[in-house]
Amino acid sequence: MKKTIFFLLSFFAFNLAIAQDYCTEADSNLIYAYSNVKDSYESNNIDHLKYYADRSLKSFIKAQENLKNCGCESAYNLAIDAADLLAKVETQETFEDGRFFVKRAKEIAQNSITALNQFTANNYVEQTTSVANTSDATNAIDDLQAEQARLEQQQLALKQKEAEIAKQLAAQKAKAVTLEKEALINKYNKALILNIETYNNLLKAFGSGASLSFDTVNNTNLLQKNTEDIKAYFIENTKKVTQNYLAELDGI
Repeated sequence: MKKTIFFLLSFFAFNLAIAQDYCTEADSNLIYAYSNVKDSYESNNIDHLKYYADRSLKSFIKAQENLKNCGCESAYNLAIDAADLLAKVETQETFEDGRFFVKRAKEIAQNSITALNQFTANNYVEQTTSVANTSDATNAIDDLQAEQARLEQQQLALKQKEAEIAKQLAAQKAKAVTLEKEALINKYNKALILNIETYNNLLKAFGSGASLSFDTVNNTNLLQKNTEDIKAYFIENTKKVTQNYLAELDGI
C-alpha cells in the first residue's frame, strides 16, 4: 500500500511540476506580450506602434505552445485572438487604424494573464484534492505542499528575473531613443549648415559682405525634446535663415 501511495505521489508531483513549468513559461510569455502591447498602445507614432506590436505578437506566439502544454484552454484561445489582432497592425496605413487593433489586443492580454493565474490556482487545488482522497495521504499532502513551495520559489525567482530584464529593456529602449534623436539632430544640423553655406556663397557672389548664421541649442537641451519638436526647431531656424537671406538680397 505504501509503495502504491509513493507511486501516486511521485506521479502527481511529476505531472504537476511539468505542467507548472509550461504554465510558468506561458506566464512569462504573456507578461512580455502585455508589456510590449502596452508600449505599442502608448507610442506616439506609427513606427513605434508597429515595432512594439510585432514584439508583442512574437511573445503571444511563444505563449501559445506553452499554454497548450500547460493545458489552459481559455488563456490559449485568448492568446490566439490577441495574435490575430496584432498580425493586422503591420498592414495598417494610419496610426489610428493600427492603434484600434493594439487596444483590443492589450485588453485581451490582460484577460489572458488573469485566465492563466486562475487556471494555475484551480489546477493545483484539483491535484491536491486528488491525492488527499487517497488513503494514508497525509504525508502526500505534505510532500505536495513542499513541492508547491519549491515551485512558488522558482516562480518568484522568475518574476525577479523578469523585473531585471524589464529594467534592462527600458534602459536599452531609452538609449535607442537617444541615439535616434542624436542621429536626427546631426542630420538636420548638417542640412541647415549646408543651406547657410550656400546662401553665404551666393551673397558673396552678388557682392554682399553679409554672413548668415544661426544660434545652435545645446544638444543636451534638444535631446530632452521629442522627435517632432526637434524637427520643428530646425524647420523654424531654416525659415529664419532663409528670411534673413532674402532680406540681404533685397538690400543689395
